[in-house]
Amino acid sequence: MVQVNGNYLKLKAGYLFPEIARRVKAFSAAHSQSELIRLGIGDVTEPLPSACREAMKAAIDEMGTVSGFHGYGPEQGYFWLREAIARNDFQARGCAIDPDEIFVSDGSKCDSSNILDILGLGNRIAVTDPVYPVYVDSNVMAGRTGEAGGSGRYAGLSYLPINAENCFEAKIPEHHVDVIYLCFPNNPTGAVATKDQLAAWVDYAQKHEALILFDAAYEAFIQDDALPHSIYEIDGASNCAIEFRSFSKNAGFTGTRCAFTVIPKSLKGKAENGEMIDIWSLWNRRQSTKFNGVSYIVQRGAEATYSPKGQSEVKNLVAFYMENAEIIRQNLAKAGLKVYGGKHAPYVWIKVPDGMDSWGFFDLLLAKANVVGTPGSGFGAAGEGYYRLSAFNSRENVEKAMQRIQSL
Repeated sequence: MVQVNGNYLKLKAGYLFPEIARRVKAFSAAHSQSELIRLGIGDVTEPLPSACREAMKAAIDEMGTVSGFHGYGPEQGYFWLREAIARNDFQARGCAIDPDEIFVSDGSKCDSSNILDILGLGNRIAVTDPVYPVYVDSNVMAGRTGEAGGSGRYAGLSYLPINAENCFEAKIPEHHVDVIYLCFPNNPTGAVATKDQLAAWVDYAQKHEALILFDAAYEAFIQDDALPHSIYEIDGASNCAIEFRSFSKNAGFTGTRCAFTVIPKSLKGKAENGEMIDIWSLWNRRQSTKFNGVSYIVQRGAEATYSPKGQSEVKNLVAFYMENAEIIRQNLAKAGLKVYGGKHAPYVWIKVPDGMDSWGFFDLLLAKANVVGTPGSGFGAAGEGYYRLSAFNSRENVEKAMQRIQSL
């Protein structure tokens, strides 16, 4: 009989969001008349910007002609999109990123998992706690960890707690690690990092010859321009960091699927025999072998986000969701809850009431307010006692959800 990948059997009972879906389904089956408001997963709700829709419609018309038809595109992405990304997202902020260092993909979630394909099994991995579950689970699936302990933490991973006591700033490890996952603005806590804080991580990575995997999926939500949007705003980062970006949250592409990963050509790794290896070439080979690229139509839509009209519409989308976040922050504070985040990220991180755990608070809001959020413990052991609400929803639903919670 075929043998399965035993690493999957190490995974905890269920991935966080399927477990939420299971509980919500059970509640809905028993209370069919209840009107649920979902502020759990970070899925956008507002329509695609018209600039993107118009560009995609034009691309579809092109595809209906002999001269404009496109089959397989370049695995790395069309140059015109990579050029727009490099110019607007990096060079405009003083980052010396070239279009050839950008790889267009169908999602940063995929890329942050797939990057493990080109990294050796002997690397010691560090993650923040709480953490976006994909970082941990993809390492478990790839056989880079031991079993999970009683707290849910996996042997073989280095966990860096972030909480209110340390102002949600992870302490730089005193020991050696090879790969560090950082996400700023942070999912799930909504915390941000200053240039000095990121510089300390870059210094550590250079000293220890480590690699930073920097998830900047929420950079568009940063409201203070003094805060860095990219790890490459820090001197030396191009020698020690890979950055993941996405069009999902800023331009509403969660269902359209387009993202990109930046791998500077100066980035090197080491083979078992000590030979220095070009990481860009390894990722290029991986993508060329396992990925056929993002569709021409979707890439034209992504390109339109950099047009004057597209930039204006994306800015308005971001402002809309950040206004939702502020409504959540203010109303929860009025309800007597301690809240964090929500100022530079579309997530509000809540300290649950005394005497209650994260899943207990989830069940309370589901049953009594018919509001769905995300229990902090699902993001890691240090997330216990916290709860996340997403600002991705209609204004009407956000205001209604806050009224329900305040009435409890």
